[in-house]
Amino acid sequence: MKYFLTFFVVLFFISFPGHTQNKVIQHNVTKGETINQIAQKYKVTPYDIYQLNPDAQSGLKPNTILLIPQNSGKQVVVQAKKSTPSVTHQVAPKETLYGIEKKYGISDELLKKANPFLEKEGLQIGQTLTIPSNKVQKNSPVTLEKVVYHYVLPKETKYSIAKQYGITIQELERKNPEVVSNLPEGFKLLVKGNAPKGDKTVVSESKKEIVNSNPVPTTSAINYLNYVVKSKETLYSLSKMFGMSQEELIILNPALSEGVVEGMSLKVPSTIAISPETKKEYTELSKSTGITSRKKLALLLPFNVSKIEGDTVNSMAMRLKKDKFLNMTLDFYAGALVAIDSARTLGLNIEVKILDSQETKNSSNVASLIYSNNLENSDAIIGPFYQSNVEKTAELLIKNQVPVISPLSKDSGVSYANIFQSIPAPDAVKNAMFDYMRSKGGNIVAVVDKKKESVIQFIKENHKDVKFSSLSANGSVSAENLKSLFVKDKINFVVMETGNTGMIKSTIAAMLSSMSIYKVQLVILEPNETLDTDEINVSNLAKLKLTYPSITRENESPEALIFEKEFKKKNKIYPSAFATRGFDITFDTMMRLSQNKKYQETVDSTATEQVDNKFEFYKKSDGGYSNRGIYILYYDTDLTIKEAN
Repeated sequence: MKYFLTFFVVLFFISFPGHTQNKVIQHNVTKGETINQIAQKYKVTPYDIYQLNPDAQSGLKPNTILLIPQNSGKQVVVQAKKSTPSVTHQVAPKETLYGIEKKYGISDELLKKANPFLEKEGLQIGQTLTIPSNKVQKNSPVTLEKVVYHYVLPKETKYSIAKQYGITIQELERKNPEVVSNLPEGFKLLVKGNAPKGDKTVVSESKKEIVNSNPVPTTSAINYLNYVVKSKETLYSLSKMFGMSQEELIILNPALSEGVVEGMSLKVPSTIAISPETKKEYTELSKSTGITSRKKLALLLPFNVSKIEGDTVNSMAMRLKKDKFLNMTLDFYAGALVAIDSARTLGLNIEVKILDSQETKNSSNVASLIYSNNLENSDAIIGPFYQSNVEKTAELLIKNQVPVISPLSKDSGVSYANIFQSIPAPDAVKNAMFDYMRSKGGNIVAVVDKKKESVIQFIKENHKDVKFSSLSANGSVSAENLKSLFVKDKINFVVMETGNTGMIKSTIAAMLSSMSIYKVQLVILEPNETLDTDEINVSNLAKLKLTYPSITRENESPEALIFEKEFKKKNKIYPSAFATRGFDITFDTMMRLSQNKKYQETVDSTATEQVDNKFEFYKKSDGGYSNRGIYILYYDTDLTIKEAN
């Protein structure tokens, strides 16, 4: 999390003079604290804290400083209506229905009538119960109808929030038109009542303190329809299609816990527009567009020149020898320059600015660069390198809808609508491998080291039809058990995830001995250094057609050889992976800007492939775009690596 401390405090008072009349309190975050707890402590709302500390939306870390506005003591803003007397009760740990009924002196029948969800769900910690009065009064007092807000938590969806508060997705979007196309983490949603003008703080009448609403989950306001599962659809793809988490989808359709089967009928909310993604065709963009208007592209690269110039200890040669990040930056830059020269040769009418983002993981100068270089008028921006700085750039430019392309980060934080994540997410890479295996009608078996807990969890949560081969007490593979999971007349894909040499050898031996009876193929989901050692026979990997997903390929096409030749001519060395990526993403962006369309329009319609990288972007349910341009590669019998069809 990025806190600018003293600099940020000074900047705050310069930028927001309206707040200078009230004192700002500094709060040191302790381990385990949450925004809600801190807000309660200082009698402010989480929204007030996020206003002064926008980076807090991505999470809290111990020993960081939060700026807390002093409670101004504003009047309570509520809406009044007449109703029968009642109070609410939030269920605490170890409480029972009997204990609550005894505490308030009401019957079980009255409590359940006032809270009908108790019949289905039972009593759960954190529920808010309506406690009805057991006496009907003729002159009912005026009670306060709260205006309820909800702060969007990580991984929450519109569906989950609408269900939690018993409203429809359309109603949620009507009350909050800002989230129709995007649901940013930390966003303050209006979910109940009508937002009053001015102060939106919801407080209780008696204690004048913030009310933390914990609404009763209900499905009464949501209607459902049936959806028939199509070929090659997975739990992962279905959850993305419907904008729901996989857990939410399984709750509605328990049969999914046993795996996704073509033809099965699923119950899904009718409020969700079902628009299955059409697989984009890879197309070569036109190189003769006849564009007359000049496009503007900016590259924000972390040269950190001022830091280098201020280094009186290390020479440039020593710095290049030590600083891997600087080497990566210079390689990317060198590749981008070749792309710019190529675009100039093609006659593309693009103005390119290359600026020093002066960034570290926790800071950058993007705000001043945007202001001083009028980057809000850009047609696209590549960079910065660190994801937190990409998000800051996107936030500053979202009003102008400037596409911000993240060139190297695999991370994902706040999803702004104008972020284009060019590196496929790790989970998407793994899912692409499972999609490929299913496209071949394969039987999938997993051999996973017990130490690889994250891989085991990923497969169990996302690919419930995969069968796990049992391991012995010492963690070795049981050849008999593995073979018992194979199926004749199908390709038996064995997903092997382990760095243990003995486990790898025993898995390979069991598969080789089965080849006379079964079709078998070895698969890995992540790079495995152990397979590159002398202890593993590469010819055995070729016999088993070792297959794996990758975001890059080994390319010997004429275009790739031309790039390699031009790069070596300019730089006296062959291009590294970072140099090739610098070329690919810069050239791809410049070609898209030259198509008589906006960058986003070309992304929506076209997938492209450059030297070593694919660019196949899809809109994410929580905002922004992700790249799913992933290669499936395999070891061929001639010991070369080829792309699978």
